[in-house]
Amino acid sequence: MPLSDTGIRASKPREKAYKVADEKGLFLLVNPGGSRLWRLKYRIDGKEKLMALGAYPDVGLKDARDKRDEARKLIAAGIDPAQKKKSDEAEAKERATNTFELVACEWHENVKGEWIEKHAVRTMKLFERDLFPFIGGKPINEIKPRELLECLRRVEKRGTLSTAHRLLTQCGQVFRYGVASDRCERDTAADLRDALVKKPQVEHFAAITDPKRVGELMRMIDAYQGTAIVSAALKLSPMLFVRPGELRIAEWSEMNLDAAVWELPAKKMKMRNPHVVPLPAQAVAILRELHEMTGHGKHVFPSWGGDKRPMSSNTVRVALRAMGVTAEEMTAHGFRAMARTILDEVLGFRVDLIEHQLAHNVVDPNGRAYNRTAFLVERRDMMQRWADYLDKLKAGAEVIALERGAA
Repeated sequence: MPLSDTGIRASKPREKAYKVADEKGLFLLVNPGGSRLWRLKYRIDGKEKLMALGAYPDVGLKDARDKRDEARKLIAAGIDPAQKKKSDEAEAKERATNTFELVACEWHENVKGEWIEKHAVRTMKLFERDLFPFIGGKPINEIKPRELLECLRRVEKRGTLSTAHRLLTQCGQVFRYGVASDRCERDTAADLRDALVKKPQVEHFAAITDPKRVGELMRMIDAYQGTAIVSAALKLSPMLFVRPGELRIAEWSEMNLDAAVWELPAKKMKMRNPHVVPLPAQAVAILRELHEMTGHGKHVFPSWGGDKRPMSSNTVRVALRAMGVTAEEMTAHGFRAMARTILDEVLGFRVDLIEHQLAHNVVDPNGRAYNRTAFLVERRDMMQRWADYLDKLKAGAEVIALERGAA
């Protein structure tokens, strides 16, 4: 006789487990502990097998019969329902562990060591705001170009075109990482290279590169009436032409004034490579004087609120504006372009030496990156001659270009 709900409720635990049959191979296994489990007995390829269909009452009689009927259809087609169930569960588990969000987070964890911390944090925040809520939960291999484009369109509508293009580039890196780690088959982002409304214009940092005007700027910096700490930062910015962020977070432990070198650790560098800045005599003199004021603490340029933090990222920019230098004329980052242009076009130094000093990636003829001390003697000479040249411009001396390769 087929089972009924009344009969199921009447089945009480016994000393040993026993079966209560329904029909077509379905039965209820009643265990001594009181659990009642649905089981389906069937044969496939001449072998008798058993399949679990759930526990009563979570799976009622009607649901158990529906599952049985679905399994019997598979059996009739020559498919083992128990094996298919295992395959489906494995596929579901794989899908859950290969979502775009999980792959993107894994990619980010692998590459963030090559970035400065600020860039790594900003990148993850963009993903969390603009991508994960919409496609983060989907298996990366199932994301269509249209779905990714919709995310980027939302960013475009906010008016942040450069962010949309940056996200597209980073999504391409995530997809290619997914391909390399066998989580997806292709880079979906590649289909969208020309899909965004328009590409952002590259904005170059404003910089003064005419030697005569550079001399005027040096005289303005020399006459600056602000604090001694900000004045020192202003004077060192054109002389050392490091990135503004690298200068403001400089620490005394990195400075060797006796050897006239500043050694920046890899974690502070944009390219994540350690860097050496030879200090010209003028820079050493400025730093020795500054050491008397801030040398008791960690930071070379501490915040006005105390030494626990370095000075603000806006300090040099604000000082330039206070002196009457507009954003269209000069930015804090523009000191690098100023040095790059004049060292090459006016003073005739080798481009590879300049690139080394700018902490750009420079490779040898075999494609290998030079180490941080490469051409240190030549760079030390270049830095001293650059500081001397700035002094001459400040004094109003005549500008004389050297012959190419004279350095």
